[in-house]
Amino acid sequence: MEGKVRTRFAPSPTGYMHVGNLRTALYAYLVAKKDGGTFILRIEDTDQQRKVEGAEDIIYNTLRQCGLRWDEGPDIGGPVGPYVQSERMGMFIDYAKQLVESGHAYYCFCDKDRLEQMKTIQKASGQPTRYDGHCRNLSKEEVEARLAAGEPYVIRQKMPLEGTTTFHDEIFGDITVENSTLDDQVLIKRDGMPTYNFANVVDDHLMGITHVIRGNEYLSSTPKYNLLYQAFGWEIPVYIHCPPVMKNATEKLSKRNGDASFEDLVAKGYLKDAVLNYIALLGWNPKGEEEIFTLDELVREFSPEDISKSPAIFDSQKLRYINAEYLRRMDEETFYETVLPWMKKGVAREDIDFHLLAQVLHARTEVLEEVPPQLDFIDALPDYSNDLYTHKKMKTNAETSLDALQKVLPVLEGIEDFTLAPVHDALFALIAELGVKNGAVLWPLRVALTGKSFTPGGGVEMAVILGKEESLARIRKGIAQLQG
Repeated sequence: MEGKVRTRFAPSPTGYMHVGNLRTALYAYLVAKKDGGTFILRIEDTDQQRKVEGAEDIIYNTLRQCGLRWDEGPDIGGPVGPYVQSERMGMFIDYAKQLVESGHAYYCFCDKDRLEQMKTIQKASGQPTRYDGHCRNLSKEEVEARLAAGEPYVIRQKMPLEGTTTFHDEIFGDITVENSTLDDQVLIKRDGMPTYNFANVVDDHLMGITHVIRGNEYLSSTPKYNLLYQAFGWEIPVYIHCPPVMKNATEKLSKRNGDASFEDLVAKGYLKDAVLNYIALLGWNPKGEEEIFTLDELVREFSPEDISKSPAIFDSQKLRYINAEYLRRMDEETFYETVLPWMKKGVAREDIDFHLLAQVLHARTEVLEEVPPQLDFIDALPDYSNDLYTHKKMKTNAETSLDALQKVLPVLEGIEDFTLAPVHDALFALIAELGVKNGAVLWPLRVALTGKSFTPGGGVEMAVILGKEESLARIRKGIAQLQG
């Protein structure tokens, strides 16, 4: 493992995969792969009360869908397993006792009542709430006697009372804190389980993690982590603390606020590659003008030094733009296969030209969930008002539209091969013969065929998509309605 970059994504299985979580996984993957390193998946499930059934599957499925393949992990194993934290429990107490022996940690026998009372007094006097060091200097004999008596205890980290601790972060630079502000945090709880902060450091060391990528909410804990590394004599990893992803200037993205998870976005018809591309840009500024990147291109382009210190605002419009770019760059067949399930959500009929419908939708689609509502006229012509035939720009009204439809009807009746080119040529020949603008004929045709003023394509495409018999029936209905 010497010299090789090793990163990890270490989520807790507490529900869905939110956008900030996925960004952390992506950045950890990119940092590893840029240097041909190893990307590790570790499941941090020590908080069993918050564990959600099926959440691990969501983690696996999301990473797989996004192409973020891990090199070591719970399902595939590896040289430093197990990769599920709850399966690693036995060893943490030994590491904590090692710190007690070296004077960097101590047994604390304070009960819940004493700790509550201490906090109440601290709050009342306007002090920060933290452990007051009551058990910090118990004699070895007293500690052994209390342990022998079976008194419950926790093991706390013994923070230095003077001086400062400095650590370096790739995004925020050097950060120095006064040691006197650091709380003697719990390392081992009363039930013998490690706290997240302790297990994290031990596991990162044992798994050879060289670069720790996480949210900047952990910046304040990092001096405590560094003091643990130093107490053990372990090498400190490179830190990359990413700014949060925000809903707006004041609120973080959260499921409680109804903000979209990765699964939600895919269900709405955003492409997984587009979502991943957009998430990469949340806080990372590529060097050039290009914003559309495949995962392989991201591996080449990404550099932690280009991550901003400022919070990233989740911009739905930007995501739409990137998604639309991905859709437009698809070849016709790929787009057809992608959009077909969405077209079928909006259309029950099987006898229409779905290929042509996909061609019409291709340039106009930004998010796939918007496809079905656009197609509500195909199965059945909706009721519509004759006012729709009046269009200032097209210079049409009910009277001119009736005339146009009466001339269009025999032309379409006479077409044997009712496909795009023959229908287009016949209608444009009629327009030329009448000496009118295109809209004078095509607008009334569109209204009669769809009962709508906005449709995925124009009158020619709509006629071919609906088919000859249905188109003629709707035109006759339009003529009757205008005459009525």
